[in-house]
Amino acid sequence: MKSLLQETRTIAVVGLSNKPNRPSYDVAQYMQSQGYTIIPINPNCTEILGETCYPDLKSVPQAIDMVNVFRKAEDCLPVAKEAVEVGAKSLWLQLGISNQEAFDYAQSHGLKVIMNRCIKIDHMREML
Repeated sequence: MKSLLQETRTIAVVGLSNKPNRPSYDVAQYMQSQGYTIIPINPNCTEILGETCYPDLKSVPQAIDMVNVFRKAEDCLPVAKEAVEVGAKSLWLQLGISNQEAFDYAQSHGLKVIMNRCIKIDHMREML
């Protein structure tokens, strides 16, 4: 069976910062360098990493495979609901982010869910 990262091509990054010293920027830049299409989700920016930035998932005009979340744990349930609404296939809560309600909601609506793990670290391990 293919891994979740092998099935994924388009990643919407909720909470992506435009500051290069932030973990979200580093992780998204790495994933972009590995051939993934990155869709920045940040209502305060118009462009990040050379990609058009959107205020929320519902504003994205293309299909989203994965929603990668860099937000506080308490902000994750609305993101999970929006991910389901837009038809994302998976939800990834970054390292240090755990929200069981968001996990359960997304999973019960058919999304594959990863919680409290770093997508960059997992990708690098998979490449070994």
